[in-house]
Amino acid sequence: MAKPRIIVTRKLPYAVEKRLKEVFTVALNPSDQPFDAAKLTSALQYGDGIISTFGDDLNAEILAAGAAGKAQIIANFGVGTNHIDLDAATQNNLVVTNTPGVLTDATADIAMTLILNATRRTYKHETALRNGNWKGFDLVSGLGMALQGKTLGIIGMGRIGQAVAVRAYFGFGMKIMYFNRSKIENVPIPGAQSMETIEDLMEVSDVVSLHLPGGEDNRNTISRARLNLMKNTAYLVNTARGDVVDQQALIEALRAGIIAGAGLDVFADEPEVPAELVAMENVSLFPHIGSATLDARNAMGMCAVDNLISHFSGRMPANKVN
Repeated sequence: MAKPRIIVTRKLPYAVEKRLKEVFTVALNPSDQPFDAAKLTSALQYGDGIISTFGDDLNAEILAAGAAGKAQIIANFGVGTNHIDLDAATQNNLVVTNTPGVLTDATADIAMTLILNATRRTYKHETALRNGNWKGFDLVSGLGMALQGKTLGIIGMGRIGQAVAVRAYFGFGMKIMYFNRSKIENVPIPGAQSMETIEDLMEVSDVVSLHLPGGEDNRNTISRARLNLMKNTAYLVNTARGDVVDQQALIEALRAGIIAGAGLDVFADEPEVPAELVAMENVSLFPHIGSATLDARNAMGMCAVDNLISHFSGRMPANKVN
């Protein structure tokens, strides 16, 4: 029997591509050029399955057009699936899987890095040094905010949110408050406090860290009104998805001093980043590198391959999401 044909939309780590080729007939993407709508449709028509990732706009129209072909499964390389219309996938008999758990630590590390960078104003200081404007040690310029004893508010207390809370509490002595839509059992932080509303959390936090899924249900969760509730000494950090923040409202809040600063790994219209954010000294910007360690990306890829193997072996994939 012929091996199932898997079409891969982006270049993958070497070890993952090697394992894929051992198990399946594979069409790789060595140029790493993102697939447009026509290529995504073709992949669904001619592949038995595809490995997709963030940025592949698998909307209802593409999924319907592709469903006339061979594809049975979309193995997403990543946790978030807001770029895939899950309802349309189900209607067109396409299984969708993701890769949870394996990127938790890498993303939590980046969230903590952004918290430190934002509150210690490292971009401002490094830029001055690199541009030859550092005049030597002084006692009063560009002072940041210490984390010890401050309140970290986490919106979305899943795996990554909890991992950030552990780092902040045990590593930096921060108080932890959180908002989660469903009740969380056994939060691993002594004294962590669940807040009734996002508004309550925004008002009391010194740093707000976002860890909720993207997509229409959470679009602009961090709205102008909610930003206006924050302390003018507080910071917003986002390693979730760009669309959960009203980006223009955030720019205006930063410009007006409504909040002190921000740390952002994700943006509303990636890879576009507003020039206003780039120009701000009180904002730390990363190019969507939350899971960008070799360890995490290998683990994510192997998880995606495991999902494909399970499906084509007649078993339910462990990480089916629709």
